[in-house]
Amino acid sequence: MFRKLRIAVLGFVLLNVMLGAWLARARSTDWDQPLNVVVYAINGDRSSVSASYIEAMESLDYEGREAFFADIEAFFEREAARHGLELTKPVEIRYAGTLEAQPPMPPRGGSTLSIMLWSLKLRYWAWQHDDYPYAQDVVIFVRYFDPDRSPVLAHSLGLQKGLLGVVNAFAVKRMREENHIVIAHELLHTVGATDKYDPVTTLPRHPDGYADPFLDPLHPQTDAEIMAGRIALAADRAEQPEGFEDVVVGGATAIEIKWR
Repeated sequence: MFRKLRIAVLGFVLLNVMLGAWLARARSTDWDQPLNVVVYAINGDRSSVSASYIEAMESLDYEGREAFFADIEAFFEREAARHGLELTKPVEIRYAGTLEAQPPMPPRGGSTLSIMLWSLKLRYWAWQHDDYPYAQDVVIFVRYFDPDRSPVLAHSLGLQKGLLGVVNAFAVKRMREENHIVIAHELLHTVGATDKYDPVTTLPRHPDGYADPFLDPLHPQTDAEIMAGRIALAADRAEQPEGFEDVVVGGATAIEIKWR
């Protein structure tokens, strides 16, 4: 009798967790109110360069912190309006502070089971370390690295299950907007957007990975589709956008995130 009762209680808890997760994902793409996003900073390589960059963020006053991620908010405002979304400010971002702990890293070439276990570990780790006192929909953990020590960074990630992302970024002011484009990319993953580049070549995939898939001639494109990440200059060549003025949310992505 006790065993049956315990199983029933565990089943009830699991059902509530699953229902809560489903409701959270549904709310994240209702777009009837802004998506509340909080960002934590982590010294990814324990370097003095990363520490100094994060300390500069910490030293900002309230207005400075509000303005730090304003370019991401402005990007979403512009693109939402272009796609006809009625909500004028679809994303609000708040800086939540720093963390010493490092998130669990995904397995390299792992099995489906090992990736599922890692995803659960990451979500549990996020639950342990997210102590932001106000309501939020999505949590992004940004790991900063000294570009001289780490000129190439591991892939960032965004999970729709759990509504969280882990972004690897460069701890240097001149690359702030590049970092923020990556944050926007992973943020869109959390609300259902998929990658739109070839996983082997990393080139934008036509048509959904092109900012203007009907341009004639097709190349060079002038902008990057946010989920493709680069501007297609030719069928076999692409370049990084310099800033948000060179990035758009394409039609396929807009459908995925329910902007259309």
